[in-house]
Amino acid sequence: MNRLNPFQMTYPLMPEEAPMTTTMPNYVQRVTEDLAARLPDCDAELLDLYALLALAYGTETTLKQVHEAWAIWRNRSNPAHKSLVPFDELTPEVQEYDRKYALAIHEAAKAVA
Repeated sequence: MNRLNPFQMTYPLMPEEAPMTTTMPNYVQRVTEDLAARLPDCDAELLDLYALLALAYGTETTLKQVHEAWAIWRNRSNPAHKSLVPFDELTPEVQEYDRKYALAIHEAAKAVA
């Protein structure tokens, strides 16, 4: 009787192990690339956080959420930054700094929906 040895058998690759056969960006890359085009001076790690907001909250992303993402990012490089306070403690003028980022997040979310 001819038995198969499971250690000598060749198994197909699981989808997550298979080599990429396409150069199309995945959905996370599409959001991040869209944000990078809209916010060219934005740090890549901050763009990742903004991409998370775009994917999780889309056009409902708030200025407060944008500030919280920025605060997490800024805390790594400058934990003493004067704007590292809760959003509600910022002056209205400083809160408005987050508007262009919120709008970019909204637009990126719509573009990849």
